[in-house]
Amino acid sequence: MKIGAASDASGVSQRMIRHYEKIGIVPAPLRRNNGYRDYSDADVHRLRFVANARDLGFPIEEIRTLLALWSNRRRSSAEVKALAQARADELGRKAEALAEMRRLLTRLADACNGDDRPDCPIIMRLER
Repeated sequence: MKIGAASDASGVSQRMIRHYEKIGIVPAPLRRNNGYRDYSDADVHRLRFVANARDLGFPIEEIRTLLALWSNRRRSSAEVKALAQARADELGRKAEALAEMRRLLTRLADACNGDDRPDCPIIMRLER
């Protein structure tokens, strides 16, 4: 199938498919006589795997590791679990940091009169 059909089937944009090929996340597909890329069902399956991993917050290098584990039928599930747990822990840390940033911004906005005067606790906080 052509790249457009592979994109539709996998949910990965054509631009990202080309990018993943360029960085070696997915192998470059065979080319037809007319020069068009020819994607197989296995290519689409791999693209979906990558998209799902990205949706779960895995960075590219960890996706490389996951792809290697996925293709290794002798892998231990402990390796996969460790990667997932580490990613979940990192996302938890980021969520806590975002929640703290939101709390601070809300407090600053609540403390600001939002009137015509120049006094503003938001600006004062940013100056520090």
